[in-house]
Amino acid sequence: MISAALTYATQWQWPVLPGVAADPERPGRCGCPDPECTVPGAHPFDPGLLAATTDARMVRWWWTNRPAAPIVLATGAPGGHAPCAVSLPALPAARALAALDRMGMRLGPVVASSARWSILVKPYSMEQLGELLYAKDFVPGSLRFHGQGGYLALPPSETGRGAVRWERAPLPGSASPWVPDVEAVVDAVVDALTRTGVSAPEL
Repeated sequence: MISAALTYATQWQWPVLPGVAADPERPGRCGCPDPECTVPGAHPFDPGLLAATTDARMVRWWWTNRPAAPIVLATGAPGGHAPCAVSLPALPAARALAALDRMGMRLGPVVASSARWSILVKPYSMEQLGELLYAKDFVPGSLRFHGQGGYLALPPSETGRGAVRWERAPLPGSASPWVPDVEAVVDAVVDALTRTGVSAPEL
């Protein structure tokens, strides 16, 4: 876990921090104080999201003391290096990615959990996202947007809902991975879901 966290922080310049672990005595439940936590073992708690850093010494200290802690990315963090993400439920995501492949759409890394897949995209502003969505006749309600002030668990984290993995992995040994613009991803995902008749329920 520490090796992956250091790669994200120092090689790719993605600000990370340790997430709260799942509760080992209550499968599927979170170790945080919220008994109704909806993202068990996959969110920041102590330290909070603002502590995310690319500093190697801090990253080593965190994961030396908490070696099993999930790796949490602060999406869209100021500085321009942290990617944002667009996520949707796993089954329609798999079908949408297959449709995008057939369309020749170039995608960057895709993070997958048992419940949702997240397509990494370039940083965007809330104003940019708002204008993009306003121009759409239809946007599936199951799409979620992880922008500035958001977070995302990264591989190889273990959460209350299972392992986080790469569905589309970055190239080994690469510098900070290439990611597409959010406009291209939203346009393509909405089009793929509409064309293929894929149902994307609210999850």
